[in-house]
Amino acid sequence: MPAISFQSVSKVYPGSGKPGSTPLQALDNVSFDIEEGEFFGLLGPNGAGKTTLISILAGLARATSGQVRVHGLDVQADFVAARRHLGVVPQELVFDPFFTVREALRFQAGYFGLFRQDDWIDELLAGLGLADKAKANMRQLSGGMKRRVLVAQALVHKPPVIVLDEPTAGVDVELRQMLWQFIAGLNRQGHTVLLTTHYLEEAEALCQRIAMLKKGRVAALDRTSALLAGAATANVLHFKTDSLLPAPLAAQARMTGRIVELPAHDPAQIERHLAALREAGVAVEDIEIRKADLEDVFIALTGERAQCAASEAAP
Repeated sequence: MPAISFQSVSKVYPGSGKPGSTPLQALDNVSFDIEEGEFFGLLGPNGAGKTTLISILAGLARATSGQVRVHGLDVQADFVAARRHLGVVPQELVFDPFFTVREALRFQAGYFGLFRQDDWIDELLAGLGLADKAKANMRQLSGGMKRRVLVAQALVHKPPVIVLDEPTAGVDVELRQMLWQFIAGLNRQGHTVLLTTHYLEEAEALCQRIAMLKKGRVAALDRTSALLAGAATANVLHFKTDSLLPAPLAAQARMTGRIVELPAHDPAQIERHLAALREAGVAVEDIEIRKADLEDVFIALTGERAQCAASEAAP
């Protein structure tokens, strides 16, 4: 039995009622399963339908059609039982400003009928670097610390399925590394993890399988290794320049500020790129050749570059 099953899930938001307004198709017949114990990535550009799909999974929205199950439990018909199997970390920083960190975790456990959970709460606090903040009021915490508490709240009832919706957006490198070490440990213990992220290097490093959404539909679904093996280009010529590229190269290039990336299928094409740069008098620096990565696959399938949130959080 799959840990999570999406079967023909569609979601249509009605129009505003104003003249000329049209319904919005957020999800269009999305179907895939996530196996028990899997670390699964759900990727896509903004507006692709990722958060809508997770909202339906968590019972926060209703699908227009289709069915979603968690360990065989329908998330609508068996909401209470299905919700006990889920620990969801939302994108938004939602917290109660009147409680300390420990009190917030105790109340969260109480919502699931769990009491005397202090041993597990202590483990969560230590694992997420919150041990010295246990008695701090929630409103006194930085954004990164609040994010850690959200993760702890999602895990306080020991759910077998963990859903992480952009968990590291806007947080510092230390938290990112600590969070992934902790979550990877839970995954090794058998917990199923569903991750959405714009940090594609995270998805490439962590996820065994990946689904990519585009305009509410599944554009790709495969093992991460298979997606990388099927990349449209084998190599990428990466360099920096302050010069304008000749038009033929500019048409192929992905540019971010001074950074230029050109696809190259083989060594001969790399040499042709370099020759064209020399002939055009383009001054380059920091040249390197790398293998195609998940971002290259993502761009090829969705036509968009992942938008990464700032990696620095408030101290």
